[in-house]
Amino acid sequence: MLWLFSDTYLGRVYAPPNPVGESYAWRDTAAPLVRNSAVVMRGGHPHLTLPAPLFPDPAPNAWRWPVAARVEPRSPGSAESVVRVLLWTRTAGPYPWIYGVPAATEVATLSLPDLRVESIVRVFGQELVQDPSQRVQFGTSSVVVGDWTYVFGGNDAQAAARPTSSAYVARVPVGRLGEPGAWEFWDGSAWTARAGPRPVLGDGQRTGVGSAFSVVRDGGTYVLFTMAAGSRGLTTVTSYWACSPAGPWHGPTRSFSPPLPPGQVAAYNPQVQPELGDGDRVVLSYDVNWLDATATSAALNLSRNVSLYRPRFVTLRLGPPPR
Repeated sequence: MLWLFSDTYLGRVYAPPNPVGESYAWRDTAAPLVRNSAVVMRGGHPHLTLPAPLFPDPAPNAWRWPVAARVEPRSPGSAESVVRVLLWTRTAGPYPWIYGVPAATEVATLSLPDLRVESIVRVFGQELVQDPSQRVQFGTSSVVVGDWTYVFGGNDAQAAARPTSSAYVARVPVGRLGEPGAWEFWDGSAWTARAGPRPVLGDGQRTGVGSAFSVVRDGGTYVLFTMAAGSRGLTTVTSYWACSPAGPWHGPTRSFSPPLPPGQVAAYNPQVQPELGDGDRVVLSYDVNWLDATATSAALNLSRNVSLYRPRFVTLRLGPPPR
């Protein structure tokens, strides 16, 4: 099993107590940070950490974050399989773009079984969109249905102080994720090869998604998990459902508050891990980060307690939509 991570601290982790007397495992504040990393597990245990970063920065002050990934045929009908990893390319920017300005969606192809990066291809560029909050990046989640891979994405409206972002969807024939010309986008009424996607979810107020969300298919129903709109998005995961990737999406419906450690922390980036599910049970990971006015202070707290900046998991049992 291959685990893909975005921003990653490297270096040794020390047993508690930490230098300020607190009983947390800690790391040195000078530990380097890379924009992506990958860990291979065998038999449920860590086996190998691949050289980091696995996906090199495309340019100075730019980086790649891995999002959804899946094993698919090298080409339609091929007996050879590869790993395709969707990447978000972002560039450094001023406030409020503290997590970077969206630039493009790329697809990396990794060989099997040695996980060598063979190529990285840009499939959806967004630099010509003047308003960064309206730039769409695909790959936050993907679902295979029949001969198609449906790839979900979103804009970064929340970075521009809007309550919620919008969700979008594209589709690609299985085996062709790395071919820009094979992508089709939902334009509000039909699938089109023209790069003019329209939102399938989000009204900018009560309904919408975080910049990263996750979709899973349960029978004929699509279930979307995201952080809730507004201030509840710091603590609450909510859900939507639809009978088609393009909607109409219904909700928000059921919500829950995942466990959080003490302190000025927030939950974000809920991701379904379908390889870990069982029957109607869904394993959902979420991330925890420290909220602070300055990046320096946040990094200090993450170093003082390394458990803050690691994924956490909850198991959910899917049921029928509420009536």
